[in-house]
Amino acid sequence: MKTKFNWKWLALAGAVLLMLAFLTPLVVVQVAKAFTAREQAARTDWTFSTGDVVAQSSQWQVDLAEADLGGGLKALQLVPQDIGQEDFTYYDLEVQQRLRQVVEELKHNADLEWTASMPLAILNPYGTGSNGLYLYFETELATAVSYTVRVEGLADFTARAADISGKEYTRTHEFQLIGLVPGEVNEVTLTVEGSWGNTRQTIRFSVEMPEARSGYATRLEVTEGGSDAAQADGLFAMMRVNGYLGYGFFFDNDGVLRYEMVLEGYGLDRLLFCGDEILTCISSSKLARIDGLGRVTWVCDLGNYDLHHDIGLGTDGEVLALAEERGCEAVEDRLLSIDTVTGEVTELIDFSVLLKDYYDVTRPVGADDDFFWQAGERDWIHLNSLQYLPGADSLILSSRETSAILKVADLHGAPALDWLAGDQRVWADTAYADACLEQDGNFVPQYGQHCVEYYADGGQDGVYYLSLFNNNYWSINSRDLELPVADSVGTGLYDTDVASQVYIYRIDENKRTFSLEESFEVPYSSIVSNGSLCGEGGNWTVNSGVAMVFGEYDQSGVLIRQYAYECTMQNYRTFKYEMPLWFCD
Repeated sequence: MKTKFNWKWLALAGAVLLMLAFLTPLVVVQVAKAFTAREQAARTDWTFSTGDVVAQSSQWQVDLAEADLGGGLKALQLVPQDIGQEDFTYYDLEVQQRLRQVVEELKHNADLEWTASMPLAILNPYGTGSNGLYLYFETELATAVSYTVRVEGLADFTARAADISGKEYTRTHEFQLIGLVPGEVNEVTLTVEGSWGNTRQTIRFSVEMPEARSGYATRLEVTEGGSDAAQADGLFAMMRVNGYLGYGFFFDNDGVLRYEMVLEGYGLDRLLFCGDEILTCISSSKLARIDGLGRVTWVCDLGNYDLHHDIGLGTDGEVLALAEERGCEAVEDRLLSIDTVTGEVTELIDFSVLLKDYYDVTRPVGADDDFFWQAGERDWIHLNSLQYLPGADSLILSSRETSAILKVADLHGAPALDWLAGDQRVWADTAYADACLEQDGNFVPQYGQHCVEYYADGGQDGVYYLSLFNNNYWSINSRDLELPVADSVGTGLYDTDVASQVYIYRIDENKRTFSLEESFEVPYSSIVSNGSLCGEGGNWTVNSGVAMVFGEYDQSGVLIRQYAYECTMQNYRTFKYEMPLWFCD
């Protein structure tokens, strides 16, 4: 008996397969775009758990609640009464002023005497650091305060507190105690020292900290390297951890979370130190200054611009920022100047205008390109780092898309391209071929690099050194350019048989050359990442974002310690900072 073949079902199945083949790339692109859109999302829920409300300030619209920290230290939490409203944010100067007024009234309450054994303690008073503990007390003589945080199973954390007054020895102490581990019972020892180094008082208390607000791990997996060099002082600052946007994480040398910074969204790109404050990104379109107590003292809204990848100090009172203008096809190609006194935002350079002849030969990213998640966007240059050179009013920039380092001269006058450094073949047959520095020496140039920074002076005018993270990944998504590269260069996002490197280039503007002076290999990361100096001993902090590890390396490029972390796809950067607004030497 013959079976009758149903051609209708075959036709239907074929149509379904054809439709899936057509729709799948579209679905993948839309999912990817939804993922990247999280960088522009702002926090909508600032609420947190507290103990019982014990007082209210109707004047400043703030509730005072008991902090649930176990049976040890008695501490308060300050809760703005409008915290549940749709437009609430702690990064609002009016909110910060209300909180400050409550703190001041508590400090100067005539019925209360704040001493080292019974201090005014407030958990995260300004809403910017979930495990920061504010302490205020007075001593009879001018003294300094150091402290040790002990958690069972972890190495002790010891620091000398930086008082908000800026004084090393003072009778009035006001500081943020940093180092309490979320989700753990922390045994704290405060040591009050006289100016002769004598111990005048020792106070002990316990703090049972709530879990991390973000849910992020409080301990990283640590692997010892081959170097026995000492690690630099400070904390590792993990910036823009995908899957945990809206937070900044600060880990110690033992891989223990010591501070969880709470942001509006996005993530940190870099910390800039301005006197006794830090200035940083707190959302994709806002910058803020924060003091050592966690108090926000200045906020700048960038309007129709979104930050991308880097900020840096420019001329006096100026911050430079890489950005893009919302609603434009071209992305990640603007340079902004922000006046930190007036808050005025000025677009210094639209690179599609400055480099118009090159822009005109590029196209939007396609769904079949390596960076398909950007389909439809014209990511033709993808600027990812900046370094201002004040003596010459010039700017060094990194362009991932073209695998080139750029120098722009006369930044605040008539900006113009000075030179390009990288694979010259990218610029062949363009209007900028003559701007390329000649490669001096036999080495593989950088590809897809990140975080180009000034390294050292070269001893003569026009000669200096730059350091960079060489991702060693070749991909171009804005041109149909076939470019054979060396076998040692990666061409896949997750290649396993190649390495990335930290490069140090010598730039000789007199001879118009660049040369590779030093390098060392690090775990491969096709995108993101950084390799930056830390401390005074010449150590390096290197983050390989796609490999999900960062490490500290000695001055010879030998690994001291490596830290593995959790994230979705990648973590953008990790720097190491001494954090002088929190700690004294």
